[in-house]
Amino acid sequence: MAQYWLMKSEPDDVSVDDALAAPKSTVPWTGVRGYQARNFMRDVMRIDDGVLFYHSSCAEPGIVGIARVASTPYPDPTQFDPSSPYFDPDSKKESPRWTLVDVQVLKKTRNLTLPEMRSIPELADMVVLKKGNRLSITPVEPKHWRFITRLLGA
Repeated sequence: MAQYWLMKSEPDDVSVDDALAAPKSTVPWTGVRGYQARNFMRDVMRIDDGVLFYHSSCAEPGIVGIARVASTPYPDPTQFDPSSPYFDPDSKKESPRWTLVDVQVLKKTRNLTLPEMRSIPELADMVVLKKGNRLSITPVEPKHWRFITRLLGA
């Protein structure tokens, strides 16, 4: 059974437009350095799971695209690159600490902003809207996926 996710990206790192411009509109989801988000990618995500592509740390955070998980998990190469801001000197190639999945953008949407999401009663219990939530990847309930994709015409 398909699962659904909200995955945050800073548009200065990888925007929905960057992903659409990439070969097959697919990008590796590099740089995740939170254990819970890593565990979602490593242990739970499956190819074809739905993804709400979310821009964070920008003027108007919000959902800007519909995507899908496009690969099985594999080691994040940025953890081994000393020139990367995501370098982890304690991670070893024979036992990598950080994994990623590839994400393929299927459709760019209008920005469903965080304030707009907060104003919609049907979305009130979404994980991303809970006080104190800072996770870069959160599960999305099927009812929220259906509501949001309908709202965005996806």
